[in-house]
Amino acid sequence: MTNVHDNILGLIGNTPLVKLNEVTKEIPATVYAKLESCNPGHSTKDRIAMHIIEAAEKKGLLKPGSTVVETTSGNTGFSIAMVCIIKGYKCILAVSDKTKKEKIAYLKALGAVVYICPANVAADDPRSYYEVAKRVASETPGSIYINQYFNELNIDAHYQTTGPEIWKQTQGKITHLIACTGTGGTLSGSAKFLKEQNPHIKIIGVDASGSILKSFHETGEIHNEDIHPYQIEGMGKNLIPAALLFDKIDEFVRVNDEMAAYRTREIALKEAIMGGYTTGAVTQGLLQYANSHEFTENDLVVALFPDHGSRYITKVYSDEWMAEQGFINNCVHNYDEVYKTEFVK
Repeated sequence: MTNVHDNILGLIGNTPLVKLNEVTKEIPATVYAKLESCNPGHSTKDRIAMHIIEAAEKKGLLKPGSTVVETTSGNTGFSIAMVCIIKGYKCILAVSDKTKKEKIAYLKALGAVVYICPANVAADDPRSYYEVAKRVASETPGSIYINQYFNELNIDAHYQTTGPEIWKQTQGKITHLIACTGTGGTLSGSAKFLKEQNPHIKIIGVDASGSILKSFHETGEIHNEDIHPYQIEGMGKNLIPAALLFDKIDEFVRVNDEMAAYRTREIALKEAIMGGYTTGAVTQGLLQYANSHEFTENDLVVALFPDHGSRYITKVYSDEWMAEQGFINNCVHNYDEVYKTEFVK
């Protein structure tokens, strides 16, 4: 018997690389997307959920009936809820009100208790999803707080899995790794491993317009004037996560909501890859980076596509949502031709 597993957790990791052909055709380098949507929970967060929970089990912190608490923009919550079902734990999640209703419904469908918190408050505000998760964990007997933003195991999960996978899949020929940064664990852990194999590999982080990570990397200071509301879920931050190893990152690129949205839809139309909003963001980041850096035919770029587009159907894939943001009227492409909907009369 081959490709048979005791439970769904056996499907985590070993995600494929898929060559991008149309979206990146102006770039002379070979570009591969690492499709983390092929994890059973449809995102890269499956890796940290299982790694951190199993580490807690080894320490005796979790026993049947225990509770796992976490802050999430959605994907980490899905992954934790999935792992908790298999391992017999309760799951409590704090999400921001920027999280779409279908994501919250998905979390509840997986048995999670969900607290919805305001997004546009300071990280230390008692109403923020960071503080709510901390409070709930402290008030819930027999619980652990995952705390992905400040948990070194977030980095370690990707150091042990994602980085080695990319190195093996590219036969050590990778020259650039580009990924969105939120908690920072995915890029940091992968970068740490890859830099150990070849310190000349360039690591590019993609930040959101409205976040402080890019300017902090460049100046070592927090620039509060950079902070403003934005729509992209799961990337950028208004605090500095300990799981983000700035010394492993060579450069940051900052992308805005609008262009990331266009790229998300363009990837679906031209590459047949239904990626999440951050998939469009990392692709836009790569194209912006290519405008100011010279790639060669010998370069091999891996762009990490974090999750699946099914969670964004009423957001970035929705014509109505795009119009509400004012994106359609400002579209740099011919929207009517590219995204036309035909109605049968």
